[in-house]
Amino acid sequence: MGTVIVVTSGKGGVGKTTSSAALGAALAETGDTVALVDFDVGLRNLDLVLGAERRVVYDFVNVIQGQAKLSQALIRDKRIETLHLLAASQTRDKDALTEEGVEDVVSSLRDSFDWVICDSPAGIERGAYLAMRHADMGVVVTNPEVSSVRDSDRIIGLLDARTAKAEKGETIEKHVMITRYDPSRADRGDMLAIDDVLEILSLPLIGIVPESPSILKASNLGLPVTLADPASDSARAYKDAAKRVKGESVEMKVPVIKKGLFGGLFRRAA
Repeated sequence: MGTVIVVTSGKGGVGKTTSSAALGAALAETGDTVALVDFDVGLRNLDLVLGAERRVVYDFVNVIQGQAKLSQALIRDKRIETLHLLAASQTRDKDALTEEGVEDVVSSLRDSFDWVICDSPAGIERGAYLAMRHADMGVVVTNPEVSSVRDSDRIIGLLDARTAKAEKGETIEKHVMITRYDPSRADRGDMLAIDDVLEILSLPLIGIVPESPSILKASNLGLPVTLADPASDSARAYKDAAKRVKGESVEMKVPVIKKGLFGGLFRRAA
């Protein structure tokens, strides 16, 4: 029986899809089987980040409406054989996803994969609700900015109230993923410090992904950053986050300002 993770946020553009792809690839590289599911009907992007846009024949909605079997719609990654994608539809609206259909698909994926990662649309509309509905774990992605953190706080409330687990009186495991962190901007007070974000959201930290051109380059190449530039700081951050998802104890490293050619990039988190 696999674990269902929803990667979610209250604000668009914070790096949910990038994080979904990178976490999924990092978990799959350990040998675990991973299914990435794009819930952003009408605006799908997960297939682009994975370089699979030309391989989409059947999508999530086709499976729900009985026009294709789940096995037909799942796309296996060419680089990591244990990584699969279920793409969203570009031609339907979000009402095409039904609660019963989503439950059936997620249940089938849970039976077949170690990890099912649901890439949620931003905000609190229907697609986001369905993405989190059957989750065992929530990864709340936020930038260290006031508006992003405020919207993430609202999403945390929904995870505590609107999931199937919550309705049974159970608690969903929740973590914060901070993306686009720039230590120089944080030092100038142009963005929130890590401690400030954690104080507001009151959730354990699963990863800090620094602002990095390698992420944009990876997306343009159709690769998760963990594959496109595995030695980069952002790739290492996602790989460490994947280890924490699996329950491993990994030292948290916080990006710091480089002090010259031989300056350290990271400091140990307190």
